[in-house]
Amino acid sequence: MTARIGISLGDITGIGPEVTLKALALEAPADDTRYLLIGDAEHTRRLNAQLGLNLPLQADAGGDAPGRFCLCHPLPDALPAGLPAGAPAAARAAYAWVREGAERCQRRQLDALVTAPVSKEAIVRAGQPFVGQTEMLSQLAHAQRTAMMLLGHDDRGRWLRVALATTHLPIKRVSDHLTQAKIEQVIELAAEACRGLGLPRARVAVCGLNPHAGEGGEMGTEEQTIITPAVRAAQSRQLDVAGPLAADALFYHAFKGEFDAVVAMYHDQGLAPLKMIAFETGVNWTLGLPFIRTSPDHGTAYDIAGQGKANPSSMVAALRLARQLARNR
Repeated sequence: MTARIGISLGDITGIGPEVTLKALALEAPADDTRYLLIGDAEHTRRLNAQLGLNLPLQADAGGDAPGRFCLCHPLPDALPAGLPAGAPAAARAAYAWVREGAERCQRRQLDALVTAPVSKEAIVRAGQPFVGQTEMLSQLAHAQRTAMMLLGHDDRGRWLRVALATTHLPIKRVSDHLTQAKIEQVIELAAEACRGLGLPRARVAVCGLNPHAGEGGEMGTEEQTIITPAVRAAQSRQLDVAGPLAADALFYHAFKGEFDAVVAMYHDQGLAPLKMIAFETGVNWTLGLPFIRTSPDHGTAYDIAGQGKANPSSMVAALRLARQLARNR
């Protein structure tokens, strides 16, 4: 059956629509996947022409109407042209488009959702409580068991796959938000992700929180009181998991292929090494949702928006992962 993938176009004052259209132009010959672009139709058509891509965009007629590249604008009015970066109208629209995509996935009208970048700051300034798209989608789906995984590869095909025990938190609050149950959950989701990717094994390594994984309690006790019990509990359920291990050395071994996924304790612990080797090919995958959601691993890049020079590589990777997961599911 032909896969149906929705793409919420993100903040139109950023690069989301540009990288989406460029990625679709590159990926269109790959198969017969059908795409629903959720965003401002007038802006998208105009950008399609400006970029010289000439994708055959058409209005969404619903159901099984023909056409591989359809446009859906769920808001009553088109957005004005020439909005400044981070404009409230663009931020509110981006939020609405993500919601529309999630609701269509839940109604099984779409097999996967790919979300283009939004600005947390702009959405909050526009009056909408917002932590991030991962947290928003988890809430919309009433999903209690979710985690963020970032994955990508270097130019030699060497992968890192990193799941996060905590996401968008100040460093000083990370320890207070780590629990044995949460770490166990992320270990399980990371192992499930490996199986969902069709990997021959699902060997997961778990980072310590503190330098040198706490030095036996000399530099923190979280490894002894929280992380080690979580690892042992996962091992008791026959999961192939090791840790807690010192993060500074662990990523070297994971990059060499000794582990299939890493569970990091906080955002930058996991994302700094991931972006070091896969800055242009990194993908964000929300684990544990009742539907597939991926996104490029970059932001709105307001500084280059509208200049036609945004690199679509991460969006290409997000589309490819969404297609792969939809086929496997």
